[in-house]
Amino acid sequence: MPIKTILVIEDDRFIGEMYVRSLKKAGYEVDWMVGGNDGLIAARNKKYDLILLDIMLPERRGSEIMDALRGDKDLIPGTKVIIITNFEQDEESRMAMESGADAYLIKAEITPKKLLDVIANLG
Repeated sequence: MPIKTILVIEDDRFIGEMYVRSLKKAGYEVDWMVGGNDGLIAARNKKYDLILLDIMLPERRGSEIMDALRGDKDLIPGTKVIIITNFEQDEESRMAMESGADAYLIKAEITPKKLLDVIANLG
């Protein structure tokens, strides 16, 4: 199923704006939440094809959001999740996050074009 709707949960204004601008330009419908609580609420209340999830967020870490969405019960069936972070995690945390995510990207290495390529390959 092709990806059309994307939720970006990212607290860095510059990075968030860059993602949103490039995703919209590529034809995606995009919502952007800055805080972890708002991001979790948005993910629960609206069906998205893809969630871009930062790890280090105000109020609630990305790992907590991931646990809430895909923990005991998958609240977002059919939704892909890409973890985006600058936070270098220990291997155990990374493995735990990756097990629930469809991709894991380091912000410093990701350009808008590379992000669009990753999304296209998930769709």
